[in-house]
Amino acid sequence: MSASSFLKVLKAEGLTVVQVGDWRDHNRDHKGPWGPVHGVMIHHTATRGSARTVEICREGYEGLPGPLCHGVITKDGRVHLVGYGRANHAGPGDDDVLRAVIAEKGLPRDNESNTDGNRHFYGFECENLGDGDDPWPAAQLEAIERAAAAVCRHHGWNERSVIGHLEWQPGKVDPRGFTMASMRERIRDRLK
Repeated sequence: MSASSFLKVLKAEGLTVVQVGDWRDHNRDHKGPWGPVHGVMIHHTATRGSARTVEICREGYEGLPGPLCHGVITKDGRVHLVGYGRANHAGPGDDDVLRAVIAEKGLPRDNESNTDGNRHFYGFECENLGDGDDPWPAAQLEAIERAAAAVCRHHGWNERSVIGHLEWQPGKVDPRGFTMASMRERIRDRLK
């Protein structure tokens, strides 16, 4: 999918999209290929404040340059596009999980980090402290559902192509505060 198509499918799914700077050309493609892309990965940011969160996800931080995702979903339900192409969001993960995503089957437990996830996943970072207490507003949960469904719809994928970072890489806990099983149910219903 081209960057223009990405923007178009998000808007067609009813999302409010904010384009941040030169997002279409902001990527880490010089570090390796992006693709083939097989799924969507959902994260929480462990940050507070929408403007700061978007800036961190676009620019990165010491030791991890941006972009840190393709879209940042803020608490108000807006999707801020910060990059397109390879992004530093998934890191290494489990090849068995990748095979399950490709086959759209139930996920095995992630128990190794032997596969480059930045190559194979779209990434959405969602503004939340990730402490289990920070609320997930209804507008934000709906935007996560819509954004993931938009990408799946474009590619002809089902809800099993959407995973959380915690399902990809051992030791990760994000997103925390809702279950990926419940989010996949929402995405499944939206795709019907």
